[in-house]
Formats: sequence, C-alpha cells, structure tokens
Amino acid sequence: MVTAIKSHPGRLADKVAVVTGSSAGIGRAIALAFAREGAKVVCSDLQPLAKVDIKDEAHVATHDAITNEGGFGAFVKADVGEAAEVEELVHEAVEIFGRVDIFVNNAGIAIEFDSTSEASVGQPIHLTPTSVYDKTMKINARGTFLGCKYAIAQMMKQDLHPSGDRGWIINMSSIAGLVGFPGGPAYCSSKGATAELTKQVAVEYGRHKIHVNAICPGAISTAMIQPLTENEASAKQLMAAHPWNAFGETKDVANAAVFLASEDAAFVTGVLLPVDGGYVAE
Repeated sequence: MVTAIKSHPGRLADKVAVVTGSSAGIGRAIALAFAREGAKVVCSDLQPLAKVDIKDEAHVATHDAITNEGGFGAFVKADVGEAAEVEELVHEAVEIFGRVDIFVNNAGIAIEFDSTSEASVGQPIHLTPTSVYDKTMKINARGTFLGCKYAIAQMMKQDLHPSGDRGWIINMSSIAGLVGFPGGPAYCSSKGATAELTKQVAVEYGRHKIHVNAICPGAISTAMIQPLTENEASAKQLMAAHPWNAFGETKDVANAAVFLASEDAAFVTGVLLPVDGGYVAE
C-alpha cells in the first residue's frame, strides 16, 4: 500500500528509487535520504522491520517512516540472492510507481564478523567454512549482479529521465573490496567482486547514459559491526585504523548516495567512492 501527504522538491524529484536491505542501517538511511530529496522509494528486504533495535529501527518500518514524513514509500519483500525475486521486485516497483530510475544494491551480510554465526570472528581462509563463502557470495556478489541485471533491463526499455539520463545504479562495496582485511576472506571476495562488477557495468552501459557507481564504506555504526564496536578493545583498534579516529554514521553513506543519484554527479560513472574517514588513503 502506498500513501502520500505531499511531494518534496529536491535533488531527486521525479525519480523512482529501489533500495535493497532497506529495513536497517545504511539501507534505511539511504531510503530516507532519497525520500527527503523528493524520490519515490520502494524499500525492499526480507522483512519490513529491523531485527536489531538500533536507533528505533525496529519500531517503525522504513517505508512507513517515509510516508509519515509526507513522502512516497512502499515495501516489497525480496531475497536478493534469488533471481526470480529480484526480477519481481523490479516488476512491482514499476507497477507501483511506473518506472525505475535508481537502483541501490545495498543488501549484504558479513558472517565472518558476526559472533553468533557459524564462523568464528576473524578466521583466516584455511579455517573458514566453505558454506560461509557460498552464502556470502550469494547475497553480496550474486545479489548485486542480479540487481544490476534486472534494473538495467528495465531502464533500457523505459523512456529517458527528463535529465537525459537512463538510470542510476549504486552498488555497496566496502573498504574490504579495495584493500586486504584480515579475517574476512569471504567478505573481501564478495566486496571485491562488487567493485569490479561496478566498473565493468559502467563501461558497458555508459553509452546508454546509465550511471553505475559504488560506495565503499569504512566502519559505519550499524548492527552489522555491533559485535566489534561493543568490545572496547576492538572498538578502539578499529577507530584507530581510520585517520578520522571515529566511526562513520549511516547519514555519511546516505549523503554520498544522494550525490551519486543526482545531477550533481552528471559526469560520474565507474567510481568506487570510499566513505571511510581516510582508511584507504593510508
């Protein structure tokens, strides 16, 4: 169900965006930021509410938060690792709002850094279960591939946006997709694949005026890295690895996503943008 009180002028006015992994953390922040800039937003996840209650994310679903602020929001359940579900997500977005201009491949997992998972935190490759690699690649790498595939298929058959562009794809890579990160062979593999796919698709579809970029966050304060931030020693060590000596906020990544989806980035494609407090600059 879609409800709306009023439209919002902004940098993303008249654009329709799909954001995967939108129920919490970075995905939620991006969906809200897009809506505040005037986009109509299809939020997608395995469930509308966050599993872990950080910053009241489990109290109000993201699409409801958007409509509560007077924006246009809807929710479509999808598992990004399943081709049929991603294809249907794009189809439903078109059914709801008429087109897809922006697609954010944000949904992801980090099993190796989850103390409750089958893999102990920080295991080297010879101790990492193959099942961890397979599951991580299915969601992080295959999920991004499928999102690009079906979003671009839709963008290629619809009319150009009034800006003259055909679409905007934003993938979520990581600093772990740019540099080596001890204890995360599966996660690094998946985010490295995302980074390279971003460049490949950007080159392939540049002539069709489809922007394809990736954001590479550093340590952002979300439920995903909570096991690391809750431990005082690991938190200090992680912060010290960033020249900014602090954890980033979800709004830092959301602001970068708004830029990449706007006319401010009209001549930007194939970029891997670190939002990392200087981590990869060292």
